[in-house]
Amino acid sequence: MFISNFRNSDEYRSKIHDLIPGGSHTYSKGDDQWPTLAPAAIARGKGAYVWDLDNNQFLDCSMGLSSVSLGHAYEPVLNEVRKELEKGCNFQRPSYIEKEMSEKFLALLPGHQMVKFAKNGSTATTAAVKLARAFTGRNLVAIPTDHPFYSYDDWFIGKTACSRGVPEQVTKLSLGFDSKDLTTLAKLFADYPKQIAAVISEPERVFPMDENYLTKIISMSHKNGAIFIQDEMVTGYKTAFPGTMTKPGSPIPDMATWGKGIANGFSFCALTGKKEIMELGGIRNEGEEKLFLISSTHGGETHAVRAAIATLEEFQKHNVIAHNHKLGHSLINTTSKIIESKGLSKNIKVTSTDWMPAFMFLDRTGKSSDGLRTLAMQEMIKRGVLFQGIFVPCFSHTVKDVDVFTSAFSEMCDLFSNALEKGFESFLVGPPAKAVFRKHL
Repeated sequence: MFISNFRNSDEYRSKIHDLIPGGSHTYSKGDDQWPTLAPAAIARGKGAYVWDLDNNQFLDCSMGLSSVSLGHAYEPVLNEVRKELEKGCNFQRPSYIEKEMSEKFLALLPGHQMVKFAKNGSTATTAAVKLARAFTGRNLVAIPTDHPFYSYDDWFIGKTACSRGVPEQVTKLSLGFDSKDLTTLAKLFADYPKQIAAVISEPERVFPMDENYLTKIISMSHKNGAIFIQDEMVTGYKTAFPGTMTKPGSPIPDMATWGKGIANGFSFCALTGKKEIMELGGIRNEGEEKLFLISSTHGGETHAVRAAIATLEEFQKHNVIAHNHKLGHSLINTTSKIIESKGLSKNIKVTSTDWMPAFMFLDRTGKSSDGLRTLAMQEMIKRGVLFQGIFVPCFSHTVKDVDVFTSAFSEMCDLFSNALEKGFESFLVGPPAKAVFRKHL
């Protein structure tokens, strides 16, 4: 039986944009990112499932934009959070728990001796950029233009299509390169000698990268006197535990930023790095000019820190990474066979990344199609799968849940074939979803 009742969601949608700019506190959760026939808001979640305002149940595919690594309302984490809340959540001085989390997390990271907590990823990446500038005495930052998001702060947003409100003088301080072609980064170093303070990049992507990418980019950065910032916001607690930087043979970055997944959905992020760099944000070197790093009233909220500790301990207790990768691998294999059996290999692609399979939807000319992607989302949602183009395995997902996904996926593919012939407009209700980073609404 298809899900068709979105009455309460429609009412919610009709009012929310008068209250919140964009209708959401995260643009990628906004109405323009989803089909018309989709839940407007989530009422609750448990394990790998969520329920909307109309009590429709959905298998969750992106798990809180990949921040929920164990499962919604995961009891072992909630139990620890409840106990911590009984002690209070915010104080005039640091809480004892900050030392506990710092020691536990840093013990997992080779070559990083200090950590700073934050409430969101943008704060962490911006702090890393500030440290790099202070450490090198340089101003410019090199960022991959083929990555969708590093920060909502001006140094990054000014280089996207959504640059409105960012002074041109600030925009010029950031330089773009193509992570798929590091000769573009080499050219930046040649064009701006001794001016680039930092290079920031993810260590892995869902799309294929050079297997020696990290070694090459870190070597190039250091050769030119720049700091390398490894953004593990997405890869952390997914590619490996705690992240790609701990994989055998992986080179050590100067700093790393962490967020999605490390506290199972609670607001907790971190910046880690080598002591000689991180200490610039300290207060022990009397007489030196002060660097104002991260300073957040809520940065050390005890319940969020406890959630991070509990999540870390669950990953240590259980082989969460292996569980998640096994499910991701199974989903990739099954959906690939479905795609091939239905003759859609030229129009639906799935990446080979077990930690986060991603799907691409192409028209008959081989071009990416927002309309076809939105139709795929609509049909998956209709079948009880809250799908936006990726599947993020979490510890609460089961083999049965993968079956739920692939069954809905198979049925969706049948309609997708018809849409290729007749046009998605014949099947899609409402307009196609739009890109978050676009020049005009």
